[in-house]
This record gives sequence, C-alpha cells and structure tokens, in this order.
Amino acid sequence: MTEPSLLLNQKVLTVTELNRLAREVLEISFPLFWVSGEVSNFTRAASGHWYFSLKDAGAQVRCVMFKGRNSYVDFTPREGDKIEARATVTLYEARGDFQLTVEFVQRAGLGALFEAFERLKNKLNAEGLFDTAFKQAIPQHPTKIGIVTSPDAAALRDVLTTLKRRNPAIPVIIYPTPVQGKGAAEMISQAIHTAHQRAEVDTLIICRGGGSIEDLWQFNEEIVARAIANCRIPTISGVGHETDFTISDFVADIRAATPTAAAELACADQQSIKNQLTNLNNHLQKQMQSLLNQHAQQLDFLAHRLVSPAKQVANKAEQLEQLKLRLTLSLQRQLQTHQQHLLRLKNSLAHLNPQAVLTRGFAFVQNQSGEIVRAADQLQTGDVVTLTFGVGTAAATIDKISPLNH
Repeated sequence: MTEPSLLLNQKVLTVTELNRLAREVLEISFPLFWVSGEVSNFTRAASGHWYFSLKDAGAQVRCVMFKGRNSYVDFTPREGDKIEARATVTLYEARGDFQLTVEFVQRAGLGALFEAFERLKNKLNAEGLFDTAFKQAIPQHPTKIGIVTSPDAAALRDVLTTLKRRNPAIPVIIYPTPVQGKGAAEMISQAIHTAHQRAEVDTLIICRGGGSIEDLWQFNEEIVARAIANCRIPTISGVGHETDFTISDFVADIRAATPTAAAELACADQQSIKNQLTNLNNHLQKQMQSLLNQHAQQLDFLAHRLVSPAKQVANKAEQLEQLKLRLTLSLQRQLQTHQQHLLRLKNSLAHLNPQAVLTRGFAFVQNQSGEIVRAADQLQTGDVVTLTFGVGTAAATIDKISPLNH
C-alpha cells in the first residue's frame, strides 16, 4: 500500500481515492474490538443484513452486520436495547460514511454474567455437586409430584396440563415462589427447602419459562444450586428453552429442555402404561395357555399309562383266571398222562401178575420158609411144601425128585 503522506504530496486525490485511503488507514489502525451502546434505527434488509446505529449520551456510530454473521445470534436487537458489539472500523467508500462492521453482538453485561456463570460452575463442579454418582433416579411411578415455580407463570400451566394429560391420578403440590426479580433466588431456595423438609412428594420439578440470561439468572445463583444439592427428593430442572443452560440444570438429578419436558420426565404416560399392561397381560395369557397345554398333554400321556385300582384289580383277576385255566389244563394234561401211564402199568402188571397165571391152571411152590421154589434141586424128599393155585392152597410132601434132563 502506498503511504498516504507520499500520495498526498504527489498529486491531487479524487474522492474515491481519498475514501479508499481513509478506509485502509481505519482498518489498519483499529483491530477487532468490543464497543457498547444503545441500538437505534435498526433495519433488517431484504438481503438479511442488519443496519443500525449504536449511541450513547454523547455520540453515535453507524453499524452493519452481514447475514453470514447475524445468523449466529440467538436474538434480534430491538430499539433501545443495550448491546455489546465485537467489530472493526471501516469506511463505506461510496458515501464516505464512517461505520463499524459487526462480527458478533450480545446483550450488554453478558460478558460479566458469563464470567460469573463459569466461575460458579467450576467451583461447584470441583466440590462434586455435578457428580453423576450422587444423582438420584427419578421414580417411574410417583404418588405425588411437587412443583417449585411462580403460580402465575405460563410454565406452571404447561406443566399442569402435561401432567393431567399423561396421568391425571397423580396429585400435585405447588411450592409457590417468584422466579424473577430482586430476592427471587432466596425465595426459590426456600421453596426447595420447604419441599425437602415436608418430604411429601416423590419428585420435585423446578421450572420457569424462557427468557434472557438476565431473566433466568436466579437459577444461576449459588443459593439455589446448594438448595437443590441438599434436597433429598429427586429433582428435575426445567428452566427456559432447549438452548438455555443454568447452574440448576447441572446440580439437579436430571435436566429437562423445557418445563413441558420436565413434566413428561416426571411421570409415565397413563396410556403408555395401559398399553404395556395390555401387552404384558396378553403375553402372560399366551405363556399360561402354552404351559396349560403342555401340562394337559403330559396328563393325557400319564392318564394313558395310568390304570385305576379297580381296573388293576380287574386285570389281576383276569390274569388269575387265565392262570387258573392254564393250571387246570396243565393238571388235566398231566392227569391224563399219568392215567395213561398208570393204565399201561396196570396192563403190564396184569400180564405179570402171578395170580393171573395161576388162574390159567398154574401154581407156585413154597418151602416151609415161605420161599418160592424155582428148581427141583431146592427140594429134598420128604420136604413139605405149599402149593398155591389160582384159587386156594394145598400142602404136599415131596416123594420123588426128578433132576432136569438136558
């Protein structure tokens, strides 16, 4: 870049050249900085760029914030707002207007608030107040729910409407307290302490609707954080909108994005519970029916194998009758066999019976000792013998003995 002093000494400048040189000098001389003031003449162009002025009691300056930068701001400045702008100095060459190109804006005082927020957050975190090990579980089926908030707040109506829709049978106890303004933090902490002392609810919702960081600042106060930490009732913090975070959110047992979301976390949906019970009942009935079918089949199998005592006696009697019949038949067969054998023996005996022989005219001889005489040489002349006939006996004396002739 040409030094402005050299260029001024060499020729007469056009207005365009002058404004360009002035812009370059301003941009080099003023690096990115912060400036505070009151917004006036705010305009949003069709292009999406913001044009406004910042002023104080003694002066004002034109500002421009292009669309690519203002899209990251979570609020739109309004006439009279006190803001802090991070900007660079420039010159709009076409009109020769001195102006600021704004990179970022925030509400005035936010820097100090954010610093205070971070200091307290780090302090409490170091003490363990955010430790998940100390977080209490939120009851799934509470018998009573407590709410710490302003009785006039829209957030309370949202919470009550949601609780009534989800489970109208659960009683609700409200611990009223201002949630904004001077002394609100002390009253919020006292309401939490009252709920803790009474111990009459199962879950405690601490909530308020959305607003600026200043509006929500009561929930960034240490006294409120410690009241939540000391509360033995499981707590749900539902402060502001989804993008808002407060110290209360970190200390509470669970954070909800909004008051309505806090109410949804505080109790189960009644219809959902009914659906679950219906599903469980159906599942139980199927399991029971399946079990009954299995046992019925097993009983049928056992019944098929099981014989009643009367049937068993009848079967045994039948078996005995069959055995008796078999025994009778066996004895009859054996008796016939013995009878046949006896008959054969009888016939044999009849053939061999001496008496039968004697009836045919034969006789047998016995000596005086009663021995049967089988040969003549057993006798001597004069021996007295007995002759036995088919009928009767006779005594005889041996007169002559004739030896056997060969």
